[in-house]
Amino acid sequence: MAIIGFGKSANRYHIPYIKERDIKIKYIYNHRRHPDKEKGFYDSKTIFTDDLNQVLKDPEVQLVTICTPPSTHFKYGKEVLKNGKNVLIEKPFVADQKEAKELFALANEKHLLAMPYQNRRFDGDCLTLKKVIDLGYIGKPLLLESHFDKYRPDTDLHEGLQVDGQFYGLGVHMLDQILGLFGKPQTVSYDIRAIQNPDSTVDDYYETQLLYNNFKATVVSNPLAARPYPRFLLHGTNGSYVKYDIDQQENDLKLGIMPGDEHFGIDTPNQFGIVKYKNQNGDWIEKQIPTVNGDYGRVYDSIIATLENGAPKLVSDDEALWNMEILEAGIAEKGMHVFHM
Repeated sequence: MAIIGFGKSANRYHIPYIKERDIKIKYIYNHRRHPDKEKGFYDSKTIFTDDLNQVLKDPEVQLVTICTPPSTHFKYGKEVLKNGKNVLIEKPFVADQKEAKELFALANEKHLLAMPYQNRRFDGDCLTLKKVIDLGYIGKPLLLESHFDKYRPDTDLHEGLQVDGQFYGLGVHMLDQILGLFGKPQTVSYDIRAIQNPDSTVDDYYETQLLYNNFKATVVSNPLAARPYPRFLLHGTNGSYVKYDIDQQENDLKLGIMPGDEHFGIDTPNQFGIVKYKNQNGDWIEKQIPTVNGDYGRVYDSIIATLENGAPKLVSDDEALWNMEILEAGIAEKGMHVFHM
């Protein structure tokens, strides 16, 4: 494979997981070479280059991951597909549905894979939420709140495009988790704002409600939450589940603790989620649910399964397009959007 871009995204969310797998990074393309950063790379056989054609014309390269600024995703994605390579694109996938549909059409025409990098499907907290639902602890889900809050004051004026805001940057992941678990919503309503500096053209707060048949999921990111809100709060017909704190992979990666290291990404017992439910005798039971270990590298496992064994893509074209539709409508309407079923 090859990677386009050599910044934080490539070095934190991709390379540490790839090196744990039977995948060879033959090239890293960076149009602005930084030889000092290339020294000591884990694989001395990896070629650092500022010649994209060297990457795209190499018949050995089967997969290219794009880890560049969002405004370049469509351009690079199209070029990679035209040259017969499968492509994985960091979030947000592209700017809009039109670009996404063009990439998917080109990929399908050439029998290639094109997919957004939705690594947060493999957050430990999201995997544990799925386990709680699948085991039937809370019965039929009725209400779900998903929060990714922090306290990070910033009153500076921020100007940019829609892809530069919090909704596109983080909301794309939170929405994908809901779409992966529950599918396509019927309607979506929005509250998207710049709450720290109202003159900013880039949002820093969003609350989005996805409405299904007798079920509602709300995703929220607030930059001024001084006290923690549950990461997930789920109510159902037979009980409730609450989980505080986020997946620990990112915290460990920031400290230099890597996949393969002992205890990497493991949640602490005091942060395990709590489920309260009625058993078959009608008695209330309350217990901890140990957090399932997250692993962003499973995105690459899924790609290998698709390319070598024909398994369905981890993120289907439909799911990616639903996500883009919600993002676009949120920025354009900031009201309510009805999906065509």
